[in-house]
Amino acid sequence: MTEVTFAKSFLAALDGRPIKLSPDHVEDPKTYQPRGAYILPKMPKTMSKRKSVAPGQERSLLVTVKSLRNPPLDLRLSSQSLNTSVHDIKTSVSEETGIAEDKIKILHKKKPVSDSKVLKDLVSEEDTAVEFSVMVMGGAAAATAATAAKQEAQHDVAQGLSGADVLQTDDFWADLKGFLLQRIRDEQLAADLTTTFQEAWKAKA
Repeated sequence: MTEVTFAKSFLAALDGRPIKLSPDHVEDPKTYQPRGAYILPKMPKTMSKRKSVAPGQERSLLVTVKSLRNPPLDLRLSSQSLNTSVHDIKTSVSEETGIAEDKIKILHKKKPVSDSKVLKDLVSEEDTAVEFSVMVMGGAAAATAATAAKQEAQHDVAQGLSGADVLQTDDFWADLKGFLLQRIRDEQLAADLTTTFQEAWKAKA
């Protein structure tokens, strides 16, 4: 049976049925059955009102980066803005551990996160902290290579410079800032202390 034949037979069957309502039928409003108002169910979580934040007072987050596998890792990056990207987090992990960025994969809630994502895409308005997991491609081998490269660089500096000459290098003050940041976990305060120490040394020299 072709489609045309089926359509004709179907329309013919419809024509044989009695018409219940005329084309110009209008129902009398007085005969309407009373119906109760339909109320939507309550939301499980009340939507919070968007808060207006003055420029320069944007909310910051405490970012924790952990890895329970080899190599073990536990980093805390304080005062991160909501526009901080996952790529920036990966860069911070690379600078802290010495592991190449292409060997680092960032995960949020056990799911990989693309580098283009920013923190405000991953947290709610009430969150003040966010935790990421790190998976190192190559595991211990990559970490060992990074550690060896870092130790070699430190050895070269130790062999080349010593005493007051070390204080003339930018690497020394960058290392000092990193040490202070690990201890006090406040990026702005660590930068201020580093500047204070550096200016005091220059004034003494």
